[in-house]
Amino acid sequence: QVQLVESGGGLVQAGGSLRLSCVASGIAFSIYDMGWYRQAPGKQRELVASFTSRGSTNYADTVKGRFTISSDNAEKTVYLQMTNLKPEDTGVYYCNRTPRPFGAWGQGTQVTVSS
Repeated sequence: QVQLVESGGGLVQAGGSLRLSCVASGIAFSIYDMGWYRQAPGKQRELVASFTSRGSTNYADTVKGRFTISSDNAEKTVYLQMTNLKPEDTGVYYCNRTPRPFGAWGQGTQVTVSS
C-alpha cells in the first residue's frame, strides 16, 4: 500500500526559499520516476518537477532555474529545493509517480508566498 507524506511547506516572502520533503513507503522507490505536483487555488494540479529512475530531471518552464528536485533512495525520500519563490508558486505541493500517479495521494504541504 503506497503512502506518500509531504512536509516542509510554510509561509515565506517573495524571494525566499523552502525545501520540501516527501517520504514514500509501500513501494520499491528506486524503480519509479517521481515528481512534485502543485495545485494552486482554483487551478488543476500540475507537474512542476520530476526525475527518472535513470537520474534525468525535468522542470516546468515556470520553475526552471529556481527549483531543484532530488532524491535519496536509501531514505525513500524526494526533495524539492525552491528558491527565489514568487507569489504564483503558492499552492499545495504533492509528490507522486510520473507520468501516471499512484491512485493514493498524500495530504500535500501548503506553500504560501507573500508579495
